[in-house]
Amino acid sequence: MHRTFAFSFLVIGLVLAGSHGADPAKTDDKKGDLPPAAPSSDVELVERTNSARKEYEAALKKLWEYYRRTGDKQRIRWVEDELMGFHLLHKPSYNLDVQDVPPPTLEAKTNVREANDLYKAAMEYKGKGLGNEYILNQRRAELLLREILDKYPSSDKISDVAYQLGEIYESRAYKQFDRAARFFERSFQWKKGTSTDARLRAAVLYDKQLNERGKALALYRDVVEHDTDPDRIKIAEKRLTELSGGKK
Repeated sequence: MHRTFAFSFLVIGLVLAGSHGADPAKTDDKKGDLPPAAPSSDVELVERTNSARKEYEAALKKLWEYYRRTGDKQRIRWVEDELMGFHLLHKPSYNLDVQDVPPPTLEAKTNVREANDLYKAAMEYKGKGLGNEYILNQRRAELLLREILDKYPSSDKISDVAYQLGEIYESRAYKQFDRAARFFERSFQWKKGTSTDARLRAAVLYDKQLNERGKALALYRDVVEHDTDPDRIKIAEKRLTELSGGKK
């Protein structure tokens, strides 16, 4: 169920006294009342948006708990419908560096039972279902995987978590290719010597979907240098030749 949220902006006009213009003295007094400067970046606005999303979802969940305790079945259904609409709503990451993709300096090194349990639970949802149920299941898997990164950033599962998030964001439930590419990169950055196709998948996304040739070339070269799979190396070499005009 997709919901459309409309935002109204109220413009307040200034009514000037008199019919022949403003008093020059009063005009001078107003010179300092300038509108606030526009933000120099989107960071603060994105942070506020992310916080508002979390607060809105949390408020709905608390409301659901209240109606569950009071036995109000009709309002429980209303809240569930609204929560479903919220989770089905496309929520892009406006800035990947703001509360979205953790830095490449994390290390997958500690076996954490709680993180393992969350990962298993996420895999119960990932890729399952049809239609809206499929989309909701990808949202559920995403939330569980994100919880691992938030609570257990040194877990030895974070490389696998990043790979699974890359697949989720690349899927038809999201099609957020910049997010997907960044998480595929984190997958091999957080665990050195990983033998997955994460490098190649990131390279292909930068190449085919995001039109970022420089990043694609660098990653294709990394595949040739670091990968051990002959097929993946062959794909990377072929694309390097095509992109570089015969020069690797």
